[in-house]
Amino acid sequence: MKYHPIDRDLFIKNRSKFMAQMKPKSVAVFNSNDIYPISADSSMPFAQHRDIFYLSGIDQEESILLLFPDAPYENQREILFLKETNEHIAVWEGEKLTKERAYAVSGIQNVHWLQDFDKVLNEMMTHCETMYINTNEHYRAVIETETREARFIKKWKEKYPAHAVAKSNPILQRIRSIKESEEIDLMQHACNLTEKGFRRILSFVKPNVMEYEIEAEFIHEFIRNRSNGFAYTPIIASGNNANVLHYIENNQQCKAGDLILMDVGAQYANYASDMTRVVPVSGKFSDRQKAVYNAVLNVKNEATKMLLPGTLWKQYHIEVGKIMTSELLALGLLDKADVQNQNPEWPAYKKYFMHGTSHHMGLDTHDYGLLTEPMQANMVFTVEPGIYLPAEGFGIRLEDDVVIQENGAPFNLMRNIPIEVEEIETLMHS
Repeated sequence: MKYHPIDRDLFIKNRSKFMAQMKPKSVAVFNSNDIYPISADSSMPFAQHRDIFYLSGIDQEESILLLFPDAPYENQREILFLKETNEHIAVWEGEKLTKERAYAVSGIQNVHWLQDFDKVLNEMMTHCETMYINTNEHYRAVIETETREARFIKKWKEKYPAHAVAKSNPILQRIRSIKESEEIDLMQHACNLTEKGFRRILSFVKPNVMEYEIEAEFIHEFIRNRSNGFAYTPIIASGNNANVLHYIENNQQCKAGDLILMDVGAQYANYASDMTRVVPVSGKFSDRQKAVYNAVLNVKNEATKMLLPGTLWKQYHIEVGKIMTSELLALGLLDKADVQNQNPEWPAYKKYFMHGTSHHMGLDTHDYGLLTEPMQANMVFTVEPGIYLPAEGFGIRLEDDVVIQENGAPFNLMRNIPIEVEEIETLMHS
């Protein structure tokens, strides 16, 4: 791994939180992701399943974590299974985790080779009554590929039909959404790398540069600072491309007078950052661009103030909509009749700001979190309002990542990333 070692106490705490919510006499199993094929002998780079990483820190393929808090013997309560390494694998793929190194990473003392899994699981199942399956229940999830986890669940249910079944995901949705201090530090580091990338491109952007050249500057800065790379597919959208919310082609020339919307985040130790900034290709905003930009910035600043313990996600978005409506009226994009006659299910402001304002952040860019429950301290959210104007040839979205505090205003992990018009213009001309 490129990133520095993480203190195993984080993963020990995470397992403790999960096991505290398991039913009596129950077993939970978590699998690594597959390495996905492309064609011939090519494959995608391995990316670890975030749940097993969250609970163990193990960042290696073909790994399995078994948790059994009520096991007859203490050394059976946490068991890790790894692919056994050998000289051939070491030469062709590089060294894999040894049992000793796996303990140092995870804090799990009982480590077996993968070939022992079925035997050990069978023994555990004779002592338990319930099995926890780890299905993906994220509200944005669209699963079209059978995962390693899904294949395991199918096999497990067939072999042990007499056991009750419970779900890991509701537990994970709660505990993963509230970050430990170590996790916030890792996310801060990811945001700091994103800042490095952004400051790098401010002196690089000029008329006629290609969007993909800007993308290349970001990834250069990220990887040279131990990042895994982008936390998600980057959006480098100049001119009217910014009005396509998920524009990822990044293949157009940036023209003088246009704006560039950059939705980019570095990943560090599997933790994500998620930033959006808008800069003028020529180094200076026009009066109209500046007016719309500052309207979006004001909405972002006011929305951030509402991210407090007890806030309900649905009501929060209603209140943000009211602030956006006021800004759109001031810009002349809406009039009072538009607001008076609006459809409550699709308010007038949605013509120019059609997406949500915030989502959970963490190990996933759209992280775990139950949107029906009040916000809590140490949850991390994005704040990302936007105004999109295809008729005027530009769109503006501004986005920071913030931590909800027990007392006081949210803490902005991107507080040092330039966002004010004057600072951006000054840095682009320095």
